Amino acid sequence: MPTEALLRECQRRVAQLHADTGCRAIMYDALELERPPIGAVLTQQKLSDELKASSMKVAIVVPNTGIAYLARLAFGEANHRVFYNDVASAVLWLTAP
Repeated sequence: MPTEALLRECQRRVAQLHADTGCRAIMYDALELERPPIGAVLTQQKLSDELKASSMKVAIVVPNTGIAYLARLAFGEANHRVFYNDVASAVLWLTAP
């Protein structure tokens, strides 16, 4: 279950990796994610604004429509795409020019 603190720490690490490597693609594997509380979704929504500003390409791999819906809410207007149980397609999308 993601907490707001965990989401903030993950975002800090993503930002650090982006700064260190210049990488502009990230994949969130949410296949084993339990339905998060709405507070966590709203926190990720705020953090996603940073991803949008950095032109980061984000793939989110989800197990079902419920998590997919929350992922779309959480990542808002960031350059993201949701994939249902398909890590391979997510990787292909991330590596496409």
